[in-house]
Amino acid sequence: TRKAGEEIVEQLYGFEDKGGRRIALRPEMTPSLARMVLARAGALPLPIKWFSIPQCWRYERTQRGRGREHYQWNVDVWGTEALEADVELLSVLVTFFEGVGLSADDLVISISSRKVLEEVLGSLGISGDAFAATCIVVDKMGKLPDDVVAEQLAEQGLGADAVATIQSTLGLRDLDSLAGALGGGSAAVAELAELFDLVDAYGIADWVAFDASVVRGLAYYTGPVFEAHDRAGNLRAICGGGRYDRLIEMLGGRPAPGMGYGMGLERVIENLRRQEVPVPEEA
Repeated sequence: TRKAGEEIVEQLYGFEDKGGRRIALRPEMTPSLARMVLARAGALPLPIKWFSIPQCWRYERTQRGRGREHYQWNVDVWGTEALEADVELLSVLVTFFEGVGLSADDLVISISSRKVLEEVLGSLGISGDAFAATCIVVDKMGKLPDDVVAEQLAEQGLGADAVATIQSTLGLRDLDSLAGALGGGSAAVAELAELFDLVDAYGIADWVAFDASVVRGLAYYTGPVFEAHDRAGNLRAICGGGRYDRLIEMLGGRPAPGMGYGMGLERVIENLRRQEVPVPEEA
């Protein structure tokens, strides 16, 4: 509840046991993995590359491709600040999608950076708890009508000019326009430009696109973030993730940069069915 953000907290299957301890069914794997890395940090060679398929639970309205109980495929890398690790994760995703019969015509991986949001909100004097609350609202861009998002931003105490700046900047879909909005010295633009150069070098450019509205609702993200969607826009994100360089520190450990993603297996199956790709019976 302290590290994940409001979205996860609202969806927790939480209760108090007979010993008075606050308990929750696991909503996601990343904080559990962070504690594992924290416990073994001095004994493991870096970078650590880890995958898991955990069972998770979230108390929310069920819908196609999203259940209250589900399995996720998580892939994480710990111990390097190099953007090559971020692109390696994207390459793993693309390799998986191609392996199950999906193509770049079916799916797109939308990429941005939390640093974009930090620069935009910082220019408006938004920080601390207000920053976290605004992130949650901004994460709804593209999922809710613009006027609803604007209303929710106004409820955070933002004026009309601030709301317009947030919506116009985070509605951008190319890096040149973002550079124009943030200025030539933007650290976020420089990082994203390097990231997309690496994407080209990996040969996966057809699969990815810049989308400034991608921020991810979880509180611990610090850098590049991404989501994979079907291009037709019929389903919610198939997977999402990004860089979380300060998570170990937030849990009381030494600095250890990390990045990773979680993929809902049910949504992959749903996309395969929509694209009329054969789905094995065991799935």
